Amino acid sequence: MPNYVRRTFCGGYYFFTVRTYGFQTFLTDLSARSFLRQAWKKVSANHPFEITALCLLPDHLHCIWKLPHNDSNYSMRWRLIKAMFSRDWTANAKLSSTITQSLSRQKKKELPVWQRRFWEHQIRDPHDLEKHCHYIHYNPVKHGYTNDAVDWPWSTYRRFLRDNRFLDLSKENLDWFEEMSTMAE
Repeated sequence: MPNYVRRTFCGGYYFFTVRTYGFQTFLTDLSARSFLRQAWKKVSANHPFEITALCLLPDHLHCIWKLPHNDSNYSMRWRLIKAMFSRDWTANAKLSSTITQSLSRQKKKELPVWQRRFWEHQIRDPHDLEKHCHYIHYNPVKHGYTNDAVDWPWSTYRRFLRDNRFLDLSKENLDWFEEMSTMAE
């Protein structure tokens, strides 16, 4: 089994991709959004983090968190969020009956909600932060859910527009997009 070591850096910004188990498409459902919001609020009350950018798609999410100066434990935060969401959401929703779990997941009594791992990237500088915000906000267009990022309701893009941050998501200004797509997906 590979010995995966995550980078740790106290404070700073981190980009994440988190996927549903079996690519189930429930994250944009009203109840799922509500339970996810509750889990984020509860976890951030005890283990603070700020959501800098976010895009919620039916089967995965992308976000950037800013962690406190003295803390680098984003893995613990994701474990708590995923566990709380899974417990609350499965108690109130019907899981797809076509989802079959591995014997390993069954032995560990894992609910078929999230993939075990997630993708993380430590943001290196302001340019890297801007590129990842663009990537997050352009993702619904990339996946064909909308033709314009501003039309996707489950994203922080409108907040960015309101605050005049990182405005230009035109294809011509996304030369880096193909490179980022292969890295984060």
